[in-house]
Amino acid sequence: IATKNPGKLEEISRFLSDLDLKILSLKDLNTKEDVKENEKTYQSNSQKKALFFARKSNLPTIADDGGLEIKALGGAPGIRSRRWLGHEGTDEELIEHLKKVVSKINPKKRQASFKTVVSFALPSGRVFSVPGEVKGIVMSEPKMKILEGYPYRSFFYIPEIAKFYHESDLSEDEQKLYNHRYIALAKLKKIIKRELKLK
Repeated sequence: IATKNPGKLEEISRFLSDLDLKILSLKDLNTKEDVKENEKTYQSNSQKKALFFARKSNLPTIADDGGLEIKALGGAPGIRSRRWLGHEGTDEELIEHLKKVVSKINPKKRQASFKTVVSFALPSGRVFSVPGEVKGIVMSEPKMKILEGYPYRSFFYIPEIAKFYHESDLSEDEQKLYNHRYIALAKLKKIIKRELKLK
């Protein structure tokens, strides 16, 4: 799994735990290199990352790219969710910035989405991508404990189930229905099974 985000690594590993696979992280492979996520779409970034590490490690690789899109901001921060401040922001910096921004948005116009594209690449150069999305609204203050690596989730409320997008608020079944990464991986699993000839 091509990520240095501990939260993302844990989440993707958990969602794939029912497959007969040994999951390795970049740390397990002692990989120090990184890929510049400078493409214009989630899909291009996730494919670029997955292909780079698949070829480097000679192993099938999963990578994703995604972000928070706030409707009133024209979809920002979107693809720049981690670099909203012009640099790779810490969780704390991004939380403070989001608080300031959302406080200026009319509470009736705070619709937002978490979007992702998860890509699965083989060392041969073949690559497959699947999108995932969850819709909700952003609050002006975090209502839940901050999740490491996921600074925005504590602000994200899902009116449909009257819960926050947070592992301590969502049940296991709700995680499957309302986690944008799980939604994508559930579709991608069929491709992984087919390509790796898993049962």
